[in-house]
This record gives sequence, C-alpha cells and structure tokens, in this order.
Amino acid sequence: MSSTKPRGLRSLARGLAAAALALLSPTQPSALAKSPAAPSSRAESVPRPHQVQSRSAPLKQSKTALVEFETAPFPYEGWDPTANKTFLDVEEAGRRGHTTPFGRVYWQDETYSSRQVLLHIPKGFDVRRPCLMIVYFHGHGATLERDVRERQQLPTQITDSGMNAVLVAPQLAVDAADSSAGRFWEPGAFGRFVGEAAEKLARLHGDRRSVRTFASMPVVIVAYSGGYLPAAWAMERGGLKKRLRGIVLLDALYGALDKFAAWIESNRSAFFVSAYLDTTREKNAELERILTERTVSFNTELDQPLRQGSVTILPGGTDATHRDLLTHGWVANPVEDLLKRLAGYRR
Repeated sequence: MSSTKPRGLRSLARGLAAAALALLSPTQPSALAKSPAAPSSRAESVPRPHQVQSRSAPLKQSKTALVEFETAPFPYEGWDPTANKTFLDVEEAGRRGHTTPFGRVYWQDETYSSRQVLLHIPKGFDVRRPCLMIVYFHGHGATLERDVRERQQLPTQITDSGMNAVLVAPQLAVDAADSSAGRFWEPGAFGRFVGEAAEKLARLHGDRRSVRTFASMPVVIVAYSGGYLPAAWAMERGGLKKRLRGIVLLDALYGALDKFAAWIESNRSAFFVSAYLDTTREKNAELERILTERTVSFNTELDQPLRQGSVTILPGGTDATHRDLLTHGWVANPVEDLLKRLAGYRR
C-alpha cells in the first residue's frame, strides 16, 4: 500500500503536467486569441465597431441594385395608427386607396404597391472589417431611381465617404405627398425588414456566408423630409433595440417629437442629429425645449467625431434649400460628411 500511493500521485501529476503543456502548445488555439481586444478610447465613437470574421476580400467594384422585398413597407392593408382607421379607406371602381391627412386620395396600385428597395455596397467594402448599415427613408414626391440614386446621390455619398457602410433604401409612397409608414407601423416589422436586407445584401455581395455579418452590423437611420414618420415608427416599434446606433433627420422634424425625445432620453449610447431649415426650425426649437426640461444636453454644431450619446441640433446651411439639402447643406454632401465623423469604420 505504501509503495502504490506515491506512484498513483506521480501518475496524476504527470497527467496534469501533460494537460498543461497541451494547453500552452502553439499547435492549440489560444483562449486569448479568441477574445476580443480590450476596449480603447476609440470605443467611445458611435456606433461601436464590432468584431467580424470572414475570408472575403474587399469588393473590386461597387454593387447597386433595386431588389424586391417580401417585408417592404408596401403594399400594406392594415391599420393606420396615426388616423385610427384602416389604411386603405377608399374603394372606387374596384380600386382601393388611402386618404392622406391633407384629404388627398392616393390609389394602392399607383402609390402603395412597390416592394422595391435600393441596395448599395461600395467599392472596397470589406466584410471582415467593422461595418454599418445605413437605412434611408426618402421624403415626399420621390422614387428610388430618379431621386434617391440620381438626384440625392445617396450611393455616391456612401462610396465617397470612405466608410465601410452599405445603403438600404425602401420605396415608400411612390412620387406622392404622403409620409405613411405602411408595414413599419407594425411591431417588429422593421426588424424583419432589416433581417431580409441582410440576406439580400449577402446575395448582392456575392458571398452568401457574409449574411451573418450583415445580420449583426449596427444600423443608422437617415430620414429626409417626410421620411421622419417611417423613421419614428421604425425606431419605436422596429425591435432593433441597441442595434440601432443613430438617427439622422435632414430637415425632417415635422412631428413625432415625443417619440424622438423619448428615444434620445433612453438611448444614451446612440447619437442623434437633426439639421433644420426654415421649414422645421420651430419644431427643432421645440425639441430643444423638451430636452432642456429633461436635462438632456445637446450641441448646436457637429462633433468630430460623433460621440456616444451626443445630440446635435444644427442649421442645415445658410443658403441651402429644402429640395437640394441632400447635396447642398452645411457641406456639399451632408450624408457623406456625417459618415466621415464616425470613427472606426474606414474601409
């Protein structure tokens, strides 16, 4: 008995030593190698860069496409919570239509039937690096090709920013003076739309394995003019929670101040920017008063870079016009300028 116990202990010791050596062996993956790097001061930028793993090389050419989505905001036949009635409230000669708050009727087959979404991935986009999804809501009287792509130059601004960002722009009411949010009025609908966007972006990118990256990247909503209403409902009911890292309103604060103020107050790790012209000056001043009452600080000029929790309410430009704000604001291309202020997302 006295001679076997030490041998057993020696065997146990040898086994433990061998296990320790195996853990330290360079042929084994190190636990430290899998751990994300310790946060640095750059983590204070917004949105926070996220870790990505992929073997895809940077894109050699930009890719832009109009794609139909099952989860697009239209067609929509549900409830309009802003008017407390069914969205399609008019029927005439077999056609169904919607009456706007201004009393005008737009018909479903002409105005609310498009499922198209404009997607853009810039040249040099690297799915292996931290990246952003920019969801853009156009204003009144717009189509994706004529206005978002050609006149407002959103794909070009994304590319020229040098940021590792993609564009997702759904068609809202087609060429109409209407801010209806459609399916985005429904709880979780915007989140499902962003989920489908990940699948369609991965297909456009060319590497279907990249869907996991697109499905987890932070989201920034940019809304122009009448796009404020879909933005407000997507923000409040979309279900993205902390994945929504920023809101940008470009002469777009026509209403929903309670929704935007509540989001600002409860999302102190995200950023908010509202640029105004004479058309929305009073509403922006009202938002400033609301934020002051709630002891939420705000800036009247842009930070460089944008910071977590920053709120900026600024003039859109001394000689800017509402129609041309997307290309002639406080700078030549405001969306490009804002993206450049997000540290940590260079291509």
